[in-house]
Amino acid sequence: MASTTTENTKAAEKPSSGRTSALVTEQGTTTIADTVVQKVAGLATREVRGVHDLGGGTTRAIGALRDRIPGASSSIGQGVSVEVGETQAAVDLEIVVEYGVAIAELAIAVRRNVITAIEQMTGLEVVEVNINVNDVFIEDDTDDQQAPNRDRVQ
Repeated sequence: MASTTTENTKAAEKPSSGRTSALVTEQGTTTIADTVVQKVAGLATREVRGVHDLGGGTTRAIGALRDRIPGASSSIGQGVSVEVGETQAAVDLEIVVEYGVAIAELAIAVRRNVITAIEQMTGLEVVEVNINVNDVFIEDDTDDQQAPNRDRVQ
């Protein structure tokens, strides 16, 4: 009989299957759309010094075309994909870094900023932030590069 009493006590101590968090309470549930988390992550990533742009080559080319269309708005979520559950979110980022920036340190700063922004604004727990660095931005001085070409051939 002692074992039965112990098992009942352990069962009573287990929390109920209904999880409570800032988003899931006894009074109701708050749902955060994927696009909300995507925009928050995109803005938080762009705030970090050393991030030049977001998105892969094709995404940036389409974004450049979109910027030329009158009345079209640029996508803040460009280069950001997210998975959002009831209480957790995962983020994947594609970024272009500025030349000379330490990529490992930049990744740490981006992760910290994205996690902080999402958790503070949405109440979701961020379980991972994956960063894909797909290009390095090198500032070109077009005047300096054209001058040697003109002097080369007369």
